[in-house]
Amino acid sequence: MSLPDNTGRTESHAITDGSDTRLGRGFADDIEAHPGKNGVLLLGNGRDAFVARAALAELAERSIDLQYYMFHHDTVGNLLLNKVLEAADRDVRIRMLIDDIYGNVDEDDWVALDAHPNIEVRFFNPWVRGKSRTLQYITRLKDINYRMHVKTYTVDNQATILGGRNIGNEYFEADPDLSFSDLDALAVGPVVQEVEAEFDEYWNSEYSYPAATLIRQGARDELDQLRSGREAFFDANSTSAYLQALRDSPLANGLRDNTVELRWAEAKIIHDSSEKKARDAEWQEELLISQLALYITGAKTDVVIVSPYFVPGKAATDALCKLSRGGVRVRVLTNSLVSNDVAAVHAGYSKYREPLLRCGVELYELNEQLKVREQKIFTWLPGLSKSSLHAKTMAFDREIMFVGSFNFDQRSLHINNEIGLLFEDALTAGNATDNFDRNIEDVAFRVTLETHDSGKESLQWIGREGGQKVVFDSEPYAGFWLKAAVAVMRLLPIESQL
Repeated sequence: MSLPDNTGRTESHAITDGSDTRLGRGFADDIEAHPGKNGVLLLGNGRDAFVARAALAELAERSIDLQYYMFHHDTVGNLLLNKVLEAADRDVRIRMLIDDIYGNVDEDDWVALDAHPNIEVRFFNPWVRGKSRTLQYITRLKDINYRMHVKTYTVDNQATILGGRNIGNEYFEADPDLSFSDLDALAVGPVVQEVEAEFDEYWNSEYSYPAATLIRQGARDELDQLRSGREAFFDANSTSAYLQALRDSPLANGLRDNTVELRWAEAKIIHDSSEKKARDAEWQEELLISQLALYITGAKTDVVIVSPYFVPGKAATDALCKLSRGGVRVRVLTNSLVSNDVAAVHAGYSKYREPLLRCGVELYELNEQLKVREQKIFTWLPGLSKSSLHAKTMAFDREIMFVGSFNFDQRSLHINNEIGLLFEDALTAGNATDNFDRNIEDVAFRVTLETHDSGKESLQWIGREGGQKVVFDSEPYAGFWLKAAVAVMRLLPIESQL
């Protein structure tokens, strides 16, 4: 089985006249007042994260470039798509690059969107259509294993949003049953052009297939039907809290009247090459982690790592231990077994707990029961709200922060394509570190390694519930079969895929 011929795809690039737009003019004075710096606003609240994207779509005059690992056609996805369609109807050029991991879901909608004269949809590293995905897992595993995990949203080459959020209800606190705590950064300034350069690289890659090439050419009546459905959906949800926030929230109004408060800092974008899956060992210096490692290993006093999936591997474990032994305080927050949505990842992570604890690294695991039983809100990062952990961020020496799509696991390290923003802002990084230390024991278990009189070591989980200290001698709240499954998976040679 093979993919269709993709040599006929048309190259396109980011617009170069974005400064002469409403967004460009609105940010021009601030950018001029902070030469060489970038304005950054962290988006921890899910509703704000939606509002930022939708408001920027309303303000768009020339282009919207969006790049996502997952884009669900649910409430949030449909509300945002309606704003994107409105922009396209105003002759705004829309480029939508979607990883094909779930590209077959709502496939007809993507084809219909592609039928719009101002919208082009492409799929990254696609599956062969019309063939069994199960069979492709066997025959094409080496190819389809590499996924574009990037999440970016850029308007008029003047403002960009990137971070951990895919597009879907669970990432914007719109799902009553499932909600991920996540973090994005809205940025203006020179880094926007860096994001667009990354987008162009991926958009024009040989791994990026136009929907018309991969699936079929869309028809105008399909677009009309899609538009009608989206408009009806939008009208039916016109009183939703999300659209109400878009109409009158401080963030929405701040974006419209150029009064949104940004933190101005030196910043840069780091990302994996679109050719990551084809590159050999000699290209290691191009990996995102190779660029990020300079900041991790260069820390002098503090490293705070927040990663929903944490499978560091031996090399990173050794590096973190070297820091800790050298006097750097290293803290890691990740999901507990119960809050982790991928048990196999926890199996990979659990192998490194003892070595990390022995060298002084502090490990914390999210207490999922606080959400279920007490509806606690944890705010160790600005605006971060209740739910399971999905944010990917780091703080170094209370001066530098990283926000991006990068999980500290083997897939993000060596397989998936990732992106992130590094910015130097002592106030933001310092507050993030202080908030972590102030609140972490209320929202997570600290994992410790106890040495008994016999010399045997065992793990303990220490936390607080109802204001009282609680101690567990095994994975908190995990049932027998879940623990047994993790124990079996620890024996399997799957770490490189986690």
